Amino acid sequence: MGHSHALAYHQNPGFSIIGLVDRGQITIPEELKEYPLLPDFQTAMELRPDVVSINSHTDSHADYAVAAMEAGSHVFVEKPLAPTVADAERVVATARRTRKKLVIGYILRHHPSWIEFIKQARYLGPPYVMRMNLNQRSTGNAWVIHKRLMQSVSPVVDCGVHYIDVMLQITDSRPVQVRGMGVRLSDEIDPNQVNYGHLQVTFEDGSVGWYEAGWGPMISETAYFVKDVFGPRGSVSIVMDEGLGSSDINSHTRTSRIRVNHVSDGNDKMLSMAGEPDHYGLCAREQDFLLKAIREDHDLTQHMNDAIRSLAVVLAADRSMREKRAIDLDL
Repeated sequence: MGHSHALAYHQNPGFSIIGLVDRGQITIPEELKEYPLLPDFQTAMELRPDVVSINSHTDSHADYAVAAMEAGSHVFVEKPLAPTVADAERVVATARRTRKKLVIGYILRHHPSWIEFIKQARYLGPPYVMRMNLNQRSTGNAWVIHKRLMQSVSPVVDCGVHYIDVMLQITDSRPVQVRGMGVRLSDEIDPNQVNYGHLQVTFEDGSVGWYEAGWGPMISETAYFVKDVFGPRGSVSIVMDEGLGSSDINSHTRTSRIRVNHVSDGNDKMLSMAGEPDHYGLCAREQDFLLKAIREDHDLTQHMNDAIRSLAVVLAADRSMREKRAIDLDL
């Protein structure tokens, strides 16, 4: 994601990159080789940047974001915002106190097809049944990256914040209880970690939702991408094109077509999403959003609060996995 967002800043005339910090574990794209490579975060902050883009592992997000805002920088930070709700609240409190803009990388909020999917879904209920997953077969370097990520965050937490956020936009209802379950499918990860997880969440309006996520070379390529909502008035589903595998980064956001069915007429209708932005185009939209928020002084209170709320749900699901019990929510 750091690579993707750096390219977005590079291509946006509203930004001028003054330095990149990398652990030296990726190949820097040709377009970015003109920029100084800095040894660490502290050295980068000595340049007094207007904006800091944080795309490190989750366990460092909060400390980097707070330090950047305290130093006078606006912040873009990848999701999840933090490893705990308390840390996420600390970041948001810092943004409010310093009056700096804080944008969290909820990339689907900038995707025209997902905006349409949510619009279509909201017509169908309440209550809603929301079924979503994103399983990724990862091998080689991708599996190395996933194993490193799992040292600080489970698959359900890392990607689940996106889809719980989508569910919350569809229902406009308070989540009241969540149950999680998970399993460790590889001896290559810590005994206390799981590389497959599943959550079920219930809402105050009677809606229910489930989300599953798994990483690793053993993950099935069958039904790895499900985005499906139905309610009393019908259903809406994202239909993927054949040929995209779960390891293709564009398959994580591409919608291809949306299938809509309304009980009132009984016919399925296909909405074509031809021409939608790819992964890099979506990252560019996120940075446009950040630039406008800074220049036009947008109020990001709801944006920040929503990030905390979706994080709280997936972290409660993660806790449920470990404690083997349902967790009541007070959000």
